[in-house]
Amino acid sequence: MRVLRWSDAQVRDGSAELADLLAETVAGGASVGFLAPLGRAEAAAWWRERAGAVAAGRLAVWVAVDGTDRVAGTVSLTLPDKPNSRHRAELVKLMVHRSARGQGLGRRLLTTAEHAAAATGITLLHLDTETGSPAEHLYRSAGWTAAGTIPDYAADPSGTLRPTTLYYKRVGPLAR
Repeated sequence: MRVLRWSDAQVRDGSAELADLLAETVAGGASVGFLAPLGRAEAAAWWRERAGAVAAGRLAVWVAVDGTDRVAGTVSLTLPDKPNSRHRAELVKLMVHRSARGQGLGRRLLTTAEHAAAATGITLLHLDTETGSPAEHLYRSAGWTAAGTIPDYAADPSGTLRPTTLYYKRVGPLAR
């Protein structure tokens, strides 16, 4: 499995494959910002819209591809543009295809984003995830710290409001 940082053109051109992963993730019950059923066309349009943020340097996207160049997972960092927040980034849309789970790919994508952030001078990462979700175990075991939980923060794919836990992790020279 290769993990590659994709350019804006790759995100745009690969939007169909990324859409398949996103739609499959939502269908599997993961709360990644969409309600089920998520159509492939809607998911592809969402990814194509992200290409502009990649081109502008506000979003970094890594994609895991298998030996047949099929998209198996992805993770992104949202990079703030305000002068007082350039030391931090938000980890978003960590997704692993169901067929690739349990093989360490989620951890590998997470580590890739953490190392890339630190290499660019980012010292603090943050994220939010559905409280009680399988993702929480990954984040906790990777050294992320829970900062608090917000009740009824976001709807899961079925539309039910769920609590969200906020996490942070220091990376780079300030990491402890």
